[in-house]
Amino acid sequence: MNVIVVYKSRYGSTRGIAEFIAEKLREHDVQAEARSVDTDPDPGEYDAAVIGSAVYMEHWMKEAAEIVRRNRTVLAERPVWLFSSGPLRLEPGTSPDDPELEPKEIAEFREVIHPRDHRVFFGALDPGRLGLQHRLIRKLPAGRALLPEGDFRDWDEIEAWTGGIARALGAP
Repeated sequence: MNVIVVYKSRYGSTRGIAEFIAEKLREHDVQAEARSVDTDPDPGEYDAAVIGSAVYMEHWMKEAAEIVRRNRTVLAERPVWLFSSGPLRLEPGTSPDDPELEPKEIAEFREVIHPRDHRVFFGALDPGRLGLQHRLIRKLPAGRALLPEGDFRDWDEIEAWTGGIARALGAP
């Protein structure tokens, strides 16, 4: 089984998740590689795909959504899993499984490519890597609460999800 893990990341958090997923799949004896959408990978060259994007303002990044739309016929014929990396942390009483956190594009993708699953993972924020717009937001009184510094990714959760993918693909 040959799997591509495609991602679009703005500041590196989503790239880190994609690379971790590919690494964990390889530990399950699944051939896997992580590739940025910027390299214009061809999902048709692989048996399965995992596709993820950073999420901003309730949407996947444009380039990630476009690679799904552009390859919808090929993706609909293969096992596909989707992940989103976005919230840094949640209000008490909410979880990443909350339907409110699902990016707007996911409903469309469910209809078009029929992914096996979609998962929302917490992200990470390093203020030193932010672009001008996000640095300015962090200077606002509510900005630091909106964009808290830290790594909130739950690697155990990501590894467990990836193990489910490996099992679905028939890996030991």
